[in-house]
Amino acid sequence: MLEKIQIIKQRFDEINDLIIQPDIISDQQRYTKLMKEYKDLKLIVDKGETFKEALENISEAEEIIADGSDAEMVDMAKMQLEEAEETIEKLEEEIRFMLIPKDPDDAKNVVVEVRAGTGGDEASIFAGDLYRMYSKYCSDKGWRVDVVSQSDGTSGGFKEIIFEVSGEDVYGTLKFEAGVHRVQRVPQTETQGRVHTSAATVMVLPEAEEFDYELDMTEVRIERTTSTGPGGQSVNTTYSAIKLHHEPTGMIVSCQDQKSSHKNLEKALKVLRSRLYDLELAKKQAADSEKRKSMVSSGDRSAKIRTYNYPQGRVTDHRVPGLTLYDLQNIINGDIQKIIDELMLAENTELLKANDDEI
Repeated sequence: MLEKIQIIKQRFDEINDLIIQPDIISDQQRYTKLMKEYKDLKLIVDKGETFKEALENISEAEEIIADGSDAEMVDMAKMQLEEAEETIEKLEEEIRFMLIPKDPDDAKNVVVEVRAGTGGDEASIFAGDLYRMYSKYCSDKGWRVDVVSQSDGTSGGFKEIIFEVSGEDVYGTLKFEAGVHRVQRVPQTETQGRVHTSAATVMVLPEAEEFDYELDMTEVRIERTTSTGPGGQSVNTTYSAIKLHHEPTGMIVSCQDQKSSHKNLEKALKVLRSRLYDLELAKKQAADSEKRKSMVSSGDRSAKIRTYNYPQGRVTDHRVPGLTLYDLQNIINGDIQKIIDELMLAENTELLKANDDEI
C-alpha cells in the first residue's frame, strides 16, 4: 500500500510542477486534463498522508508498550494503538477503492436520448417525466442541459427527446441511467382506474470529441429541410433543419432546434459522433470479460433497470438486490442521487474484486 501511495505521490509532484509551466497553461486542453488528474491524485495523496500518520502512531505506541517502564504511559499507548489500528483498517479500505482505475470516459459530457417504448400515449408522458427528472437533477448539480431535438407525444410528453448535459464527471454519474425504465400507474385516460405498465428507454452516450472518434464525412449524407413545428417566423421558410444519414450503419440523426443551419449541423454531428463512439465502446466492453460480468456497468439497453410504481409510491432498481425506496415523488422530481450512489458502490465493489491482485 505504501509503495503504491509513493508512486502516486511522485506523479502528483510531477503534475504540480507541470501546471505552473507557461507552455502548459497556454495549452488549454492539456492544462484542463492535468488539473483533473491533479485533483484526483490529491485526494489519494491526502488520504495517504493520514495513513502514514496512523502507521507512525502504531509504531510509537508499540515502542512504549514494549518498554513498559511507565504504567500510565503504557495504558495510554494501548488506547492509541487500538484507535490507530481501527483507523488503518478504515483507511486501507478507502484507499483501495480510490486506487481502482477510473474509466477515462467518466469525465466526459453526455448526450442523453429518452424514447417512449410500450404503452402508447402513457409511454410518451412517462418519457416527459423522465426528461423533467433528469433536468431537475442536472440543475441541482449545476450542470447545463441543452435540447438537441424532440418529437412531441400526442397527449403530452415526448415520443423522443435528445439532450446534451455539460458539467463535471457527467458520464461517470449518468451512465447508470442507461436502460429500460418502467412505470406502473393509472393513466389519465383510464376510466376504470386500472393500473397500466408503460416503458421508456434511456441511452446515455459519452460525448465524443473529434480526437475520440474520427468521422469520415464521405460516409455521411446531409439532408437540409425546412423546420416543422413551433419556432417563429423562420419555420418552413429556411432550410435550417438538418438530417444526417450515416451510410455504413444506417443511423439517422435529425436536428432542427436551432434557427441556424450551421448550428443544427454542428449539434447533429455531435450526436452522430457520440452514437458511433458508443458503438465502439460497447464492442470494447463486450470483449472485456470483467466488464461483461459487472451487473451495473453493462448498460444493456434492452434490460429493465428500474420500476416506478405510483400506487405504492415505490421505486425499485433491479440491478442491486433490495434497492427499493418508498420515495417516488421526490425521486421523479430529480432526487436520484441516493440511487446513483448505491449503483456506484455496487460497480466499485465489482471493480475492486477484479483489480484486487493489482491493488
